Amino acid sequence: MKILIAALLVGHALIHVSYLTPAPAPTVGGPAWPFNLTSSWLVTGVGINADAVASMGRLLVGATVVALVLAGLATIGLLPVAWWPILAATGAGLSLATLLLFFHPWLVLGIAIDALLLWATLVVGWSPFGNMGG
Repeated sequence: MKILIAALLVGHALIHVSYLTPAPAPTVGGPAWPFNLTSSWLVTGVGINADAVASMGRLLVGATVVALVLAGLATIGLLPVAWWPILAATGAGLSLATLLLFFHPWLVLGIAIDALLLWATLVVGWSPFGNMGG
């Protein structure tokens, strides 16, 4: 079960790398690429230039990936178990900030994953280790 949870955390982290990759060429009638750091519905209209918005996005994505991958490593015991809730909640919070700032309707599942992870770690105190005893 811990390996599955670790894989889900790392998989969720790695999806964020799509923000750092070039968008594929558009196709006729095809959908728009949902991972776009050049504009944010929240800050686009307030005079912040696109380069600053993209830089902020890259920082959020990088921090999200690091925190969630480290949470995955803690899940399987390669990092201290006590770090798990901090890493998982931090990664979920950063991911949620990224997905909301650069919102696209396709990313609602990621928002749900982050909300569930934040609720489980911060409200319920759940961990893959039961009572955090390892």
